Amino acid sequence: MLKHVTLLGSAALALSIATQTAAQDEITGDTVVAKVGDTEITVGQLIIARAQLPQQYSQFPNEALFDGLIEQLIQQQLLADALEEVPSGIEYTLQNERRSLMAGELVNAISADAVTDEAIQAAYDAAFADVEEVNEFNASHLLVATEEEALAAKARVDEGAAFADVARDVSTGPTGPNGGNLGWFAPGAMVPEFEEVISNLEVGAVSDPFETQFGWHVATLNETRVQPQPTLEQMRNQLANDIQEAAITARLDELAAAQEVVKPTVGDFDPNIIDRLELIE
Repeated sequence: MLKHVTLLGSAALALSIATQTAAQDEITGDTVVAKVGDTEITVGQLIIARAQLPQQYSQFPNEALFDGLIEQLIQQQLLADALEEVPSGIEYTLQNERRSLMAGELVNAISADAVTDEAIQAAYDAAFADVEEVNEFNASHLLVATEEEALAAKARVDEGAAFADVARDVSTGPTGPNGGNLGWFAPGAMVPEFEEVISNLEVGAVSDPFETQFGWHVATLNETRVQPQPTLEQMRNQLANDIQEAAITARLDELAAAQEVVKPTVGDFDPNIIDRLELIE
């Protein structure tokens, strides 16, 4: 956390570092901004420290953070130098962090090369090149307990009553209050008996009563359409992820084939060793 430690003080640095007077356009990540003994603290380290601050520090201007970050790095170095023996846990952590950061750098490079607009467009075209058109249905229905009730409801519709009004009056299903409208659905979304009836209706026609596991229905087909395909923009993130994963997997396979990779076999180690912190103390 960014803070000044009273014990160590927060006096302004009075170091004679030649690069402090260098022109701004001559500064690099290796430019030295401070020293603790023989240890140099560089602009690159300062930038990383800034990037790793908690989110709440994003509201502060750099002018308010600069001196505090330098002071923090100086204090950390003073404390680090005073540590007489580096615990093995720290060494293992640094090894893992280095491995992770280096792997992440290559992953980013692989992704940047593989995930291009052209690759995404090609993947989109390939995904939908041979997709068959699927008809979707927009239908309404009413649900009652008995065939007699269904016949009576159908008779009211045949006599001129609006289907939605009859559904609101008699339907016991959850869509009753909105006139029985089921919205758009594709084949396979409804129970087979219901889908068969809807598939054989003309738009605007009303079915005879039919039974499903839920009770007795009367249905009407409001509209049909060809199921719209997702757009490239809707699919972009998924396609990019797929391309990235495939590229990384291919590179991993290539790298693994070029080296000898040895893994433990079953029984070589007790899986519970991953919890044994005493091994690194």
